[in-house]
Amino acid sequence: MKMESSKYTHIIWDWNGTLLNDNWLCVEVMNTLLASRNLPLLTLDRYRDIFDFPVKAYYEKLGFDFKKESFEIVGMDFMIRYNQRQKECRLHEDAVISLKRIAGSGYRQNILSAREQTELRQETIDLGVAGYFDKIDGLDDHYAHGKTDVGIRLLKELDVEKRKILFIGDTCHDAEVAKELEIDCILIPNGHQSKARLRGSGSPIVKSLDKLSGYLCDPIR
Repeated sequence: MKMESSKYTHIIWDWNGTLLNDNWLCVEVMNTLLASRNLPLLTLDRYRDIFDFPVKAYYEKLGFDFKKESFEIVGMDFMIRYNQRQKECRLHEDAVISLKRIAGSGYRQNILSAREQTELRQETIDLGVAGYFDKIDGLDDHYAHGKTDVGIRLLKELDVEKRKILFIGDTCHDAEVAKELEIDCILIPNGHQSKARLRGSGSPIVKSLDKLSGYLCDPIR
């Protein structure tokens, strides 16, 4: 797919992994759950090779047996432990300068995330970037089933031609969501899935936020 930056007016960002650097924390927290069950531990590389949505399938790949314990209980345990340490996470390098550069070029920016809504909004405030976004939309619970329905609602609220919207994410699921929403997508291999995984998505890959902001804000737009 050939991307033409000049046609976009609105950007929709994924949050975790794309702007927020938290894959390392997901690995550390998951390893506490795995260790308590005598299951093999994760490395960051393996995590980026197997993480997926819906996350229940990812848990099953790790060896969790949901015939013996509830996915809801395990998933909530993960989120409690994650939230206890979430403030250790920072934005990716060049995230703030990229958001500022993109906003300065006239784009309207929004967030569509599988993060729980209240926590998502608070994180953008704590990290000083809430002001860059018109809308910040997450899920109603902690189980990360997917975000297509939230995306449909967001597009209705934006009331913009779909061809003018670009979704930016870090997973194949983001590409799938964009396809279902009928909007273009660019992926950045800086988060929860490896570049090798992203190549199978069919969406263009840009190697960094800095490169992406340069692409979007080229003076020839």
